[in-house]
Amino acid sequence: MIGALAGLVLRACVVLAGAAITTFALLWHAPGDPALSIAEARYGTIVSEEVLDFIRAEAGFDGGFWSAFWAWLVPLLQGDFGQSSVNGRDVWPDLVTAMSYTFPLALVSLGIGLAISIPLALIATRRPGSWVDRGAVALASVGVAIPAFWLGLLLILLFAVQLGWLPAMGAETISHSILPALTLGFGIAASLTRIIRSGILEARGQPFLPAFRRRGVAPRDIARDHVAPHAAVPVVTVIGLELAFLLEGLVVVEVIFARPGLGSFLVNAIFARDFPKVQAVVILTAVIFVVVNLLIDLIYRRLDPRMEGRDA
Repeated sequence: MIGALAGLVLRACVVLAGAAITTFALLWHAPGDPALSIAEARYGTIVSEEVLDFIRAEAGFDGGFWSAFWAWLVPLLQGDFGQSSVNGRDVWPDLVTAMSYTFPLALVSLGIGLAISIPLALIATRRPGSWVDRGAVALASVGVAIPAFWLGLLLILLFAVQLGWLPAMGAETISHSILPALTLGFGIAASLTRIIRSGILEARGQPFLPAFRRRGVAPRDIARDHVAPHAAVPVVTVIGLELAFLLEGLVVVEVIFARPGLGSFLVNAIFARDFPKVQAVVILTAVIFVVVNLLIDLIYRRLDPRMEGRDA
């Protein structure tokens, strides 16, 4: 177990280092002068060459790629995300403020997805092949095919414009979070419904289950002790990936609903070529992916002890 955890930690360090270098390289080699983008965001559209030289020296651009990269990386290893290239403020407080809007929305969206998908999958698997089962599969397929931005616009048109029940933009009250959470939650529910349904049907078809029934084991005990753990393995994978990829969907949803979160934080930073802010979001996202994958691996070992032997 210790060896497996050490391997996971080593892979996590490789992932974080690769994410940092790749993102910095993409920003560095993007079209245009990064110093000019920072100057325009900071001072306006008209800037002198002296101002550009000052920004290049301040951000470490004049020393080349690796000089600028190490100028950002060394403070990060000490827990300092640096200062914004545009406004000069510390990145960490602004990042925390953005997370305070994004993370609760992500968790509520995941809860909505689970609340819809689990009952729907359980109802569908009671009679496989019935019209209820086919209807659940069709509904899930349609949900997966609908883009988040299109669904969000439809919800705004219906509940905000036509009915006037809910606000369409902002994040001042709880009601402002309902439409964004539903937009993300419906997409998660569509993906989870198909996976949970398939997992339950596969678990019920295991060849050892008839032996338990012949021995007189109660159906409820079979479902709890054997069907549920077997069906949970693919479900855990999808839930973990959905939680991680929620950040990607949140970028689109927060822009559509004009919410101040990580999505808006990242988009504004990219347009301004604010390297410290973009890198902070990338590192945070990479850490979330690594932590989620670590938790999935540990849950696997809990659900299926046979995986312990694979580490030898």
